[in-house]
Amino acid sequence: MEKQVLITGATGMIGRSLVPALIKKGYKVSILSRRAKPLPNTRVFLWNVENQTIDSGCFEGVSTIIHLAGENIAGKRWTEKRKQELLDSRTNSTKLLYKGLANCSHQVRSFISASAVGYYGDRGDETLNESSEAGSGFLAECCKRWEAAVDEGRALDLRIVKLRTGFILHKSQGGLPLMALPVKHYAAAPLGSGNQWVPWIHIEDMVNLYIHALEHDLKGVYNATAPSPVTNKTFTRELAKRLKRPVWPLTVPSVMIEIIMGGMSAVALSSTNTKAQKILDTDFKFKYTLLQDALAEIYP
Repeated sequence: MEKQVLITGATGMIGRSLVPALIKKGYKVSILSRRAKPLPNTRVFLWNVENQTIDSGCFEGVSTIIHLAGENIAGKRWTEKRKQELLDSRTNSTKLLYKGLANCSHQVRSFISASAVGYYGDRGDETLNESSEAGSGFLAECCKRWEAAVDEGRALDLRIVKLRTGFILHKSQGGLPLMALPVKHYAAAPLGSGNQWVPWIHIEDMVNLYIHALEHDLKGVYNATAPSPVTNKTFTRELAKRLKRPVWPLTVPSVMIEIIMGGMSAVALSSTNTKAQKILDTDFKFKYTLLQDALAEIYP
């Protein structure tokens, strides 16, 4: 079978790096988009998650679907409407893909989906692996329903892989530029207690992990985080050191963060001490296992 992959969320942070990496490895890439905007060296098909419509031609010749679509968790303040949008964008897009597969002849055998370490909720210093129970709060509930929707693919006899993504380190996208901004302006300080664990991963390792899941017989859920999570206090210190800036001998109070961010403050204040042993056991090799090395590549 020809190496052909269908990707949703191709214009997001992971997708923008994953698509060219796959093309470089010789894969043919099709993408699903809400708009007919071409991407270099890809075939673009239209879908509308809200209306539950999809061009079934997107499945032609495809052996694997990589599902990255979902509204940005930290994109807007969490009103009840926004939380429903975040949930629906993940679960309903998954349902639409499966509905499309069920209604056409196809060669799809694998379904690799994003998830998030938000599944575990705020767990303090507890060591968390893939068998740990789901936590409480909106992030945990969102991830729990997201993964449950993905698991429906078993009824279609698909190989299911779920990657619980941590804090992705990318120079120009995601949360790292937001963290770096006050540091660059000499206002570096840990958030809240500073003791919350940050399960990070470099964007290059994140892309390679998706390719690893594509090319190996992985099944089930994996923590997509580097083997060495650090506390927010340590992260702030290492980032400031890399940017040659001082760190203030105080912290930004949790109550201030909650006032500014509302419920979305859980993204910054939750503690998730994840372990990566399960993915390491599949012979995946991280390029960046230490935070200082990852930051050195991003801020040379």
